[in-house]
Amino acid sequence: MDKPCTLMIHFEKGSAAMANAINSDLEGSDVAAKTEAMKRAVMLLLNGETLPKLFLTVVRYVLPSEDHTVQKLMLLYLEIIHKRDPAGRVLPEMILVCQKLRHNLRHPNEYIRGVTLRFLCRLSEPEILEPLVPSILENLEHRHHFVRRHALSAISAIYRLPHGDQLIPDAPELVERALASEQDASARRNAFLMLCLCAQERALVHLFSNAQRVTQWPDLLQMAAVDLIRKVCSCPNRADKGRYIKIISSLLSSPSTAVAYECAGALVSLSSAPSDARAAANAYNKLLTSQSDSNVRLILLDRLDELRRSHRHVMVDVVMDVLRALAIPNLDVKRKVLDLVLGLLTPRNVKEVVLYLKKEAGKTKSGEYRRMLLQAIHECAVEVPKVAGSVAHLLMDFLGGTNAAAAVDVVLFVREIIATTTDPKLRVFMIRRLSDTFYRIRASRVCSIALSILGEYSLSLAEVERAISTIRQCLGDPPLSTVSEEGETTDPSKPAKPMVNSVTLSSRRPVVPADGTLSTAKAAISTPSVAPVSLASTLNLRSLILSGDFCLAAVVACILTKLVLRLQELQPSKAEANKACTGALLVMTSILQLRSSS
Repeated sequence: MDKPCTLMIHFEKGSAAMANAINSDLEGSDVAAKTEAMKRAVMLLLNGETLPKLFLTVVRYVLPSEDHTVQKLMLLYLEIIHKRDPAGRVLPEMILVCQKLRHNLRHPNEYIRGVTLRFLCRLSEPEILEPLVPSILENLEHRHHFVRRHALSAISAIYRLPHGDQLIPDAPELVERALASEQDASARRNAFLMLCLCAQERALVHLFSNAQRVTQWPDLLQMAAVDLIRKVCSCPNRADKGRYIKIISSLLSSPSTAVAYECAGALVSLSSAPSDARAAANAYNKLLTSQSDSNVRLILLDRLDELRRSHRHVMVDVVMDVLRALAIPNLDVKRKVLDLVLGLLTPRNVKEVVLYLKKEAGKTKSGEYRRMLLQAIHECAVEVPKVAGSVAHLLMDFLGGTNAAAAVDVVLFVREIIATTTDPKLRVFMIRRLSDTFYRIRASRVCSIALSILGEYSLSLAEVERAISTIRQCLGDPPLSTVSEEGETTDPSKPAKPMVNSVTLSSRRPVVPADGTLSTAKAAISTPSVAPVSLASTLNLRSLILSGDFCLAAVVACILTKLVLRLQELQPSKAEANKACTGALLVMTSILQLRSSS
């Protein structure tokens, strides 16, 4: 049967041939050589070597040593060797070891006492431990906390052995008295843990007698108290659970982040009251903004997500607090925050959420983060359809952005809203808004989708005329190219010496005259109190087609054909319909001429 392993060290360079060298070094008087020999011996034993003759050498030459490092290595050696013979009896040589351990437990140096007590925590042989018990108990009164701390651990380990209560029958009483007078935080924790494991009722008495002072306990002791409360309250239908929850609630404001985190988790598991769930959510949010480690933040967001699944009505009230975590620069944290917030949307808070996301999208310079925000705004509109109009109005500002992927997401969202809305006013508003912002679009795919929207959903006479005018304005005056005397293809919309430097336009879109036709390049269309905009900046379709995008040119031709045919059905004036048809044919001819040019 394999014995338990309390120590593990990886060592590949060992061999059985090293045993002779180890023996000779241990028999010498050189402390450094003896230290290295003990290290090699420990590592060989841990990797499966037996070294049967080494034990007597250690007893004779290492046991008397007073060097602290050698003493610690000797204890590690004693920890891993077999202490019983094949018949199950303790080796007789262990009597010498017991004498040495008793001497160490009364050693004037507190370090030697402490490491010896720590070694005793890993022993399970009652025959070795029984003669050492009086010396162990004496160390409970030692002046140094390092010794007292390990003495309490040793008592706890011995008492938990199969017959440990016979070795130290009054251990709980001794530890309880030590806990009452102890001042060191680690020693108090070890004493309290011993009572939790071996005498739970005494631990509870101590906890409730100090209930008013629990918030002043050191964080190590507070963590032990939280673990005890979890264990005690795991029993269903416990009548006095409220007393424990009160202690947990008082520890939520602990300055220790570990204690606050554990208390929040304990509070959620012990109580289903909305007030307790809200207190836990507030604690998690506080930790989320105060921690700098991204992994810790992701764990906290997981806890908040679990809280959302069990207490969604509570988490809805703190959704804006969760949104503040978007200020954290890590993209994984931002993504998890957005996923959490989207699961907490209601008609009551969706407007606040959308407004916050819009502000974030407006100030960020990261293309990937902006796309995440735009997708989140889209999800807001899908979850709560009544805000679709306001959301689309906000999103259209991003159609002309430099991030083509985000612009594609926006225009697809616009198409989805227009196609699914049952509100005719919303559809009319969005078609008008798309026409007004079309000239800002710079991505070919976005232009194609926007054109298909205008061609499919421009249904009234005014909408069709506006769509045709928008397309012709963004194409400029035909022809699209001319051949100069040198045989070079040039763009007539970019003369070498333009007669006008700029055209004064509306802040939203190019101005269309009342007759629906385009003004010539020599004329200046002006409106008062607006800044001048370059004419070339509005010719987005012309620029894309001249760059060789004839797929977009085909889309323009198809959409113009669809709009002109619809105009012929809606326009009572045949002259106006024929005029629009002629203009569309002229555009298509110009595209064909450009395609056939050099």
